[in-house]
Amino acid sequence: MTSTRVNPLVGRREIVFTIEEKTTPSRMDVRREIAVLLKTDVDKVWLRQLKTKTGTHRNVGLVHVYDDAAKAMRAEPAYIVKRNQPPEVKAEGEAEEAKPGEKGKEK
Repeated sequence: MTSTRVNPLVGRREIVFTIEEKTTPSRMDVRREIAVLLKTDVDKVWLRQLKTKTGTHRNVGLVHVYDDAAKAMRAEPAYIVKRNQPPEVKAEGEAEEAKPGEKGKEK
């Protein structure tokens, strides 16, 4: 962990971290590892950003760790929630969106 900032208004910790690996880890793996390190539930950890530094094996990221999972769902934007879902859940959600239905029908 590089730095930690406590945001009591929202009820979360904003943590900047560094990972040294040859490949960029998956978002779900990073969330699980941060949750284990902080001894909290995965549903309270939301990965906001993960960047690989050019020419290195260093990944720098930002996570928000909430006191309550319900607060996380209210505070995190929908695109962050979608990015942090496991791959099988993402695939199901995309399949539902792709179904022809009421959306886009013109009369």
